[in-house]
Amino acid sequence: MLPRRRLIAAAAAAVVLVPTAAHAGAGTGKGEGGGRALPSTIPLPAGFQPEGIEARGGRFYAGSRATGQIVVGNVKGGPTRELVPAQTAAPSALGLRLDRKDRLFVAGGRTGTVSVYRARTGKLLYRSPAVPGPAFVNDVALLRDRAVFTDSATQRLVVVPIGRKGKGLGEAKVVPITGSLAYDADPATNEANGIVAARDGRHVLVVNSRTGELHRVDPRTGVSTLVPVTGGPLTNGDGLLRSGNTLLAVQNRLNKVAVLRLGRGDASATVRRTITDSQFDVPTTLAVAKGRLFTVNARFTTTPAADTAYDVVRIDGK
Repeated sequence: MLPRRRLIAAAAAAVVLVPTAAHAGAGTGKGEGGGRALPSTIPLPAGFQPEGIEARGGRFYAGSRATGQIVVGNVKGGPTRELVPAQTAAPSALGLRLDRKDRLFVAGGRTGTVSVYRARTGKLLYRSPAVPGPAFVNDVALLRDRAVFTDSATQRLVVVPIGRKGKGLGEAKVVPITGSLAYDADPATNEANGIVAARDGRHVLVVNSRTGELHRVDPRTGVSTLVPVTGGPLTNGDGLLRSGNTLLAVQNRLNKVAVLRLGRGDASATVRRTITDSQFDVPTTLAVAKGRLFTVNARFTTTPAADTAYDVVRIDGK
């Protein structure tokens, strides 16, 4: 197994080398290393409406934007099982992040809440009060001492202290964003979305879905600085995933993933290539498992129904 710092870069490189035709026999033939290939798709419950995905080892977690239900599955295939049932108080589970203490941090969408669950049991460890005003708590990044959530509706971050070395959970607070990351006056726009820890461990990188801009933000002060993107903009930017100076950015309705190289101090970024895949149907977020990239198809352009099919996709595009 590669060290975690190399997994994302290796997985991003791998999808360029695997032909799209690999989907045809996935799960039934031999994989790239002579072992059995991972399945190309893993079904989620009908009508699930996924948006967030997280993984550790061979296990993945997916959350429902419609009900807040969270399911657990294995990238080797097979049925998922319910970890967190459908919610009434927080009926959205958008961005997901796992920490090293088996805690799953969950963005609560329009409820304006954030939740933390025990990843193995689904026990609720913490749920914040709703933040004031219009809210769409969309995605989450974990730093050494805090969990940082984007709010796509109001120009702010939602920050939960997690203590030194991840011990303890403090009360959520809002941090207004100033500087380069500016929201449109129209409240219907979708602004700050995907978020990931910067390389210094103290800042976060945030993509603005409306403008396609990338910003570096200090979650202690809210001050943001534009990160110029050569080959950008990252239009319809959604989930972000980073390892070292490699940054992956999902462009949801464009059905592609941008692979970027970050400059010194994360002060600039360059799009090196884009990944497309025949099985993309509005992907939103990314996870790495077994050295491969996975996403969920949110299918925003499909009218949801109780029997609408949704799945996790192993990325084999080019």
